[in-house]
Amino acid sequence: MSQLAGQEAPLSSNHYEAALTQARELRNLTRDGKFIGSTSGFAPGIAQGNLVILPKDWADDFLVFCQKNPVPCPLLSVSSPGEPMIDLLGKDIDIRTDVPEYHIFRNGELAEKTHDIKDLWWHDMVTFVLGCSFSFEDALIRAGLSLRNIDCQSNVSMFRTNLATTPSQYFSGNMVVTMRPFKPADAIRAIQITSRYPKSHGAPVHIGNPADIGIKDLSNPDFGDAVPIKDGEIPVFWACGVTPQLAIINAKPPIAITHAPGKMLVTDISNEQLSVL
Repeated sequence: MSQLAGQEAPLSSNHYEAALTQARELRNLTRDGKFIGSTSGFAPGIAQGNLVILPKDWADDFLVFCQKNPVPCPLLSVSSPGEPMIDLLGKDIDIRTDVPEYHIFRNGELAEKTHDIKDLWWHDMVTFVLGCSFSFEDALIRAGLSLRNIDCQSNVSMFRTNLATTPSQYFSGNMVVTMRPFKPADAIRAIQITSRYPKSHGAPVHIGNPADIGIKDLSNPDFGDAVPIKDGEIPVFWACGVTPQLAIINAKPPIAITHAPGKMLVTDISNEQLSVL
């Protein structure tokens, strides 16, 4: 039977097992400092996560911010204070070592970039893992769609926008989006597919003219890499897990730790476990 339009091919058990093996190997390489790059395209079919780590005094309000903004900040896991192991999302995940690059913010300023945060870990730190659009890339590829950032072996393009989030007491700011170009018919299929994955930001937040959401130049992303847009293609924009980093800049907590844009935590969870249809 032929595959229905807009529907990705089913994920086989062999596909998942191979991706799970790759995810664990990638975390081990990351932990040993041997992998520090973008995680886009790795462990296809496995969910990836954005990272925010805050002191307990700030964590409760950040949780409220996520609850008010489930599209840019879809929660996958929240740790107990001081607990570095994220068992809910995978075997032997140590949040202090298993992300390719960390950004350290102090009083709202990016103060340091590092590949290991063991020396910064404190007994009241709370870890938030948020869904990531890299997770649904495999579903798009299995539906026969081409992703420019993967084809170019580059990081995805990310942009600041004029789309406001709903503020909590301390956290606020505009949304960051990722951009992937598609032909119009493929954009419709991409909407259908990504709507199944609300924990990975779900359907796009905007399609078409970037100026409508405050983006001036698609060739000059705020984060990640620029990718070419071919004749007949339109840009499609999804909410992005870099959004909390702008909220952290506005809130100015004494310390906050995030992932570097495009360098995610690769979990053991399959995307199918997070899908809604």
